[in-house]
Amino acid sequence: MQPIISMRNVSKAFGHVQALVDIDLDIYHGEVLGLLGDNGAGKSTLIKILSGVYSADEGEFIYEGKPAKIENPNGAQALGIATVYQDLSLVDTRPVAHNIFLGREPRKWGLILDRRRMEHDAKDLLEQLNINLPSVTVDVEVLSGGQRQAVAVSRAIAQGGDLLLLDEPTAALGVEQTEQVHQLMEDMKARGTAIILITHDLSGILDITDKIAVLRQGRLWAYAKSSSTTQNQIIGWITGALPSQIQEESGLT
Repeated sequence: MQPIISMRNVSKAFGHVQALVDIDLDIYHGEVLGLLGDNGAGKSTLIKILSGVYSADEGEFIYEGKPAKIENPNGAQALGIATVYQDLSLVDTRPVAHNIFLGREPRKWGLILDRRRMEHDAKDLLEQLNINLPSVTVDVEVLSGGQRQAVAVSRAIAQGGDLLLLDEPTAALGVEQTEQVHQLMEDMKARGTAIILITHDLSGILDITDKIAVLRQGRLWAYAKSSSTTQNQIIGWITGALPSQIQEESGLT
């Protein structure tokens, strides 16, 4: 099976600080990759490179089998890469439908907001994603944390995202809301969407991911199938107590 994206020898430095060193990763359709590591390990830098916020100093990207350049956020979005940051970037005082199509609202004759079409399209999208919300006309500020996360993911999908980058999607959520987000990720997987999940929460990480990638001091320290990994191993890789381990069967050759 062909990866949706392959990264080869991706490196990034900020002055004399080497943030990433020769990162090789393959991400596949319908796969959740847990991107783990301590603070300063390089996780955020890698995600910002994939989302076009930063440019890699070295390395190459292969997207859907073709060489690709990711030079800015618009370029990443054009490829089908969508990012949901921890702050979600939602407009609390605007309805769900407006947030889903923010900046891309359908218009009549290119001028007048087509509210009916926007709300209809928002309902259709939420139904396709199996997301239950009170209404697409309620303001986002009245939604729960899990529902807000669902709106942010819906917006990413509406932008054409085939590869979702989720930055701490369950931070500050309760148990029930966290489960809602996990179920949403399962639904995305079933649609064939690839997901890179950044998280510090290791509880249940092996149940919701297919593979684990651990960054340490800017390097890929471990890359393994979740089914053949334990939580203690992950902690050992993050802290450096365990030696680097790259499993060939994870898809990286």
